Amino acid sequence: MTEKKKLQEVDLYKSIQRYFSREGYEVYGEVKDCDIVAVKQDELVIVELKLTLSVDLLVQAAKRQKLTDQVYIAIPRPKGRLNSKQWADKCHLVKRLELGLIVVSFPGNGSKADILIHPTPFNRKIATGRNKMKRDAILKEISGRSADFNVGGSSRTKIMTAYKENCIQIACILEKMGPLSPKVLKVMGAGDKIPSILTNNYYGWFERIKRGTYAITEKGRLEVQEYQDLMKYYLDKLETRG
Repeated sequence: MTEKKKLQEVDLYKSIQRYFSREGYEVYGEVKDCDIVAVKQDELVIVELKLTLSVDLLVQAAKRQKLTDQVYIAIPRPKGRLNSKQWADKCHLVKRLELGLIVVSFPGNGSKADILIHPTPFNRKIATGRNKMKRDAILKEISGRSADFNVGGSSRTKIMTAYKENCIQIACILEKMGPLSPKVLKVMGAGDKIPSILTNNYYGWFERIKRGTYAITEKGRLEVQEYQDLMKYYLDKLETRG
């Protein structure tokens, strides 16, 4: 059984050369440090080859944009799904850098180049418009926080969200004032989401002691102690209101 030949960058060349030749370009390899150069009249195309889509490849391609706005990066077709979120994120970065993307597959004994992305100007306004809901969600989350209680880059620590902060606020009010109705809690500045927070009781901090009246549980009393800074903040607000 013969060992399969290890793929090299030069193995990507032929299929890309064929593609651009069919499109009417004259194609040349290794011209002034550029892996592939294709020329048609005054149009200049540069293709940089790598075995993986890496930062080094993107940097190399970005440098070629000083010479032409028609710059492609070419890699072997990834083994994973091309509709995965990870791949979509990589493609977004390629588009954001206004680069083209070519993937080369190797069916049988041959090779085939497919252009997935052409180099085009990136329209930030359109991209922002498509993600308006996510943008609004970020701004809404920030508006629901009283301060920054998280450390950027944290992955294995408890993250303070606007929802959790609201729960702590309600717990502080109930601890200080005793059992209350959602209507009174709202008057005391605990927000508009009080009914759903009390009903869902995600953390198990609240209990309904009678119709329309809620109190803090023992679990709530204990766990809210972990957030001393926030407790002080909301208790001080209560004193100010008083």
